[in-house]
Amino acid sequence: MAFGMKNQAADLGKDSIGKLLVKLALPAILAQIVNMLYNIVDRIYIGHIKDIGAIALTGVGLCLPMILLVMAFSALTGMGGAPKAAIYMGKGDLESARKTLGSCVVMLIGTAVILTVVFLMFGRQLLYVFGASDNTISYAWGYLRIYVCGSIFVMISLGLNSFITTQGFSLVGMGTILIGAAINIILDPVFIFGFQMGVPGAALATVISQAVSAVWVLRFLRGKQTKLKIEKKYLQLKREYVLPVLALGVSPFVMQSTESLINISYNTSLYKYGGDLAVSAMTILSSVMQMIFLPLSGLTQGAQPIISYNYGAGNDTRVKKAFRLLFFVSFGFATTTCALILCFPGIFVQIFNNSSKELYDMASWAMRIFLAGSFAMGAQIACQQTFLALGQAKVSLFFACFRKLILMIPLIFVLPLFFQDKLMAVFLAEAVSDLLAAAATTITFFILFPRILKKER
Repeated sequence: MAFGMKNQAADLGKDSIGKLLVKLALPAILAQIVNMLYNIVDRIYIGHIKDIGAIALTGVGLCLPMILLVMAFSALTGMGGAPKAAIYMGKGDLESARKTLGSCVVMLIGTAVILTVVFLMFGRQLLYVFGASDNTISYAWGYLRIYVCGSIFVMISLGLNSFITTQGFSLVGMGTILIGAAINIILDPVFIFGFQMGVPGAALATVISQAVSAVWVLRFLRGKQTKLKIEKKYLQLKREYVLPVLALGVSPFVMQSTESLINISYNTSLYKYGGDLAVSAMTILSSVMQMIFLPLSGLTQGAQPIISYNYGAGNDTRVKKAFRLLFFVSFGFATTTCALILCFPGIFVQIFNNSSKELYDMASWAMRIFLAGSFAMGAQIACQQTFLALGQAKVSLFFACFRKLILMIPLIFVLPLFFQDKLMAVFLAEAVSDLLAAAATTITFFILFPRILKKER
């Protein structure tokens, strides 16, 4: 039994939908909660560094566009390849599923090398473009130059972990995140405070933890338990396998990469109207947003194999039942977390910084505006990711672009033209785009869903 974990693969075509969703989604949600800690623990520790916590937090926040871009390329390959592999397995074509995995391994490694070189060469200049000032550049570059050296580990662990969970090995997939997060949480205070490395110490802790996660994933996908196995003969870039992966992966890639563009847009606009303090507040707000988004992502990851497998097998009744359950659970979770955050914003701000009253006041005030429409994310993510699970890459891509490129980014720059309080108007762009995008995505899904099921697979 790999890694001493007893994890029987679920029967996606026969087991109870409710039990399957619990079995696959609960570990995925727990993994995403741990992943959330993985992503924000650096900011938590950095925000509490004596005397420089607030300004150092701003510097690390400026690195987010490039960190998100690395994650976006991981999603392009992993979230594009895993659903395609699941559809192949639903049809009984294991050979094509393994060739899909092999192509994804090559793509992940090649992309990681290119991104590492580009960021090391131009990262410092890009940070200034993204809103860095002379006060924050040393903290931003100190973190980024170390983090990008571990890009290959990030991409392998995130990109290939999808091929573990899509087979029903949810506990092993959770272990990928859990082991890395645990190491990161332990090493962060050791490097930051014990060795007095400060911000670079946080980056080094992240690189080491991601490296361990990558080894965990590679060992499992080379082991006896997995049906999707990494083998030398499959490590090829073949058009018939690469193009379908890219077609399905474009939507999650756009979702992740546009987060990078949004972060840049927010940082430049907030710096214009509120200076470094506003950028620091945005770092906290984006971290709290992850507290809603990442568990929702885990829920959709748990539902994706159920929907994709049964769609490939032609079992429409199970597809409908899985979607309905996903939709109502997602919306309920998003609504509950939104209410808690809006009622008690100060508690969430103090997680990241409790030494600057100015930062506390601004972030608490801004959070109620920024996250006012976050309850609608549950409906949007459930519909958008179900489009993806059904192989509807173009529709999913459109709505990924609609919320971020068509609505949010223009609103960040346009809304301040109509409000006297420019800073408030910038934060308001998130809530307005969340509500409009959720309404459009949900209505379109319920119109197209019956037609998609009638089409020949």
